[in-house]
Amino acid sequence: MQARTIRLRAGADLEGFRRAIRRLVAAGVTPEAVTWIAGEAASLFPEDDAGEPGPALALPRAVAALVPPVVLHRDPERYGLLHRLIWRVAQGERHLAEVASDPLVHRLALMRKAVGRDLHKMHAFLRFRRAGAGEAGRERFAAWFEPEHHILAEAAPFFAARFPSFDWSILTPDGSAYWDGNALCFGPPGRREDVPEHDSFEAGWTDYYSSTFNPARTNLAAMRAEMPKKYWHNMPETAAIPGLVREAGRRVGQMIERAPEAPVKRVPIRALAAMAAQEPDSLAALNAVIRASAPLVPGATQAVLGEGPPGAAIAFVGEQPGDQEDLQGRPFVGPAGQLLSRALREAGIDRDRAYLTNAVKHFKFEARGKRRIHQKPTAGEVAHYRWWLDRELAFVAPRLVVALGATAVLALSGRQVPITRARGPASFGEKPYRGFVTVHPSYLLRLPDDGRGEAYAAFVDDLRRAAALAADPLPA
Repeated sequence: MQARTIRLRAGADLEGFRRAIRRLVAAGVTPEAVTWIAGEAASLFPEDDAGEPGPALALPRAVAALVPPVVLHRDPERYGLLHRLIWRVAQGERHLAEVASDPLVHRLALMRKAVGRDLHKMHAFLRFRRAGAGEAGRERFAAWFEPEHHILAEAAPFFAARFPSFDWSILTPDGSAYWDGNALCFGPPGRREDVPEHDSFEAGWTDYYSSTFNPARTNLAAMRAEMPKKYWHNMPETAAIPGLVREAGRRVGQMIERAPEAPVKRVPIRALAAMAAQEPDSLAALNAVIRASAPLVPGATQAVLGEGPPGAAIAFVGEQPGDQEDLQGRPFVGPAGQLLSRALREAGIDRDRAYLTNAVKHFKFEARGKRRIHQKPTAGEVAHYRWWLDRELAFVAPRLVVALGATAVLALSGRQVPITRARGPASFGEKPYRGFVTVHPSYLLRLPDDGRGEAYAAFVDDLRRAAALAADPLPA
């Protein structure tokens, strides 16, 4: 059989490989008759990748799952190895990918694991730095990273979901990724010198890292295994590691000598009494009290304050900050907040002229590995925060307060009421403003796709009704 050369794009060309392998298998071309070439060097070789792709291949699930990560590997033989695997499966070895002792399967499995580790390292060790203003006044950040494999396109959506509210660039020797708050795009290779060497945030992050370092559990081998030194030059906190290691022995000695202390039990009622004693006389003074107070729910990086102008005609009250809100210190900037912003625009409500806040001011979560999973606050925790919410709304003095979800209704009225029964205009007791109840935007995100459109339209309609009610002056 005549030898063939298949040329693919540099990096990871999954679609090109799929088109070529369908054609080769359909034509009965064996792996030994094919030379796979990727990148610029391919122009030195005769090309044989023209024509329509062959019919789709019905591959076993284990094989189909193996192909995408192996294509991301930097090994120049990856396409040829996958061709051998798919050829053997097409010849009748349908369960080949499940035979871990097979040398070909074993090698491909190691390649998949290497790509998975590289993705994990990029998610964990990439560090953004401030790089000026981006589009529409949003902050812009940039990061430099040197992945072992062709993982940039695979890794970038993680950062778009993690940091959706500011513009960022990720530069690597293989290519670059850009996010403008709406779309993710990719470009040519970047340069390390195009990323700032440091920014003002890094000092605080280094202090936080140092404060969480446990000298009694110092294990240099484990540290290097989880955080290889090749990544250290891009991570500001690693500059503190040598000093932390040198001081570990002395700090452990101090911990042993220190007399054990019983844990301090926080009593929210006492904390609230201390806050109330300060009697803030403005929204700014109230916010200063909130910032200085310890969270009344476990977790949280910082208090997330309300946002919007005092005197706003309409105020929105949600449940509590989420992961993104906790990190950025602003309400409604995560996925639910972005959905709310879109719905407000469609309802004709200017978000910048409304006031947005939450019943609970701190993010309550459960840590699962590196993820922080939202936990609903208890009725008692909502009650603890009511002091803040009542005074906050008194300073803002809106005409209408919209409760987004059941927790907000509980905080405003002191009663637990099903949203389906309370939806629409509502009374929150003896308050100087009108009330309105609707669903929380996070509820819409949890709905299946086939029911989300109708529910979203109803949510926008609720906001239009609320806007009309807020435009109607309060009776004298």
